[in-house]
Amino acid sequence: MSSRQIADDLTARIRSGEYTPGEKLPTLRELADLYSVSVSTIQRALELTRERGLTIGRPGAGIYVAD
Repeated sequence: MSSRQIADDLTARIRSGEYTPGEKLPTLRELADLYSVSVSTIQRALELTRERGLTIGRPGAGIYVAD
């Protein structure tokens, strides 16, 4: 699975309400396990969700769904 496919899936999950505004997403390792990919692939996918304005990173705290 590519980082774009993962970003598209995360986008769909956010838009469907599975992940709600302000909610912390699973850790990079948890997402990597969920999608059976490397952490670096998840990092690239999360960069795409940030570019789409759907997530925000909080240093030391994780990745959250944007309000």
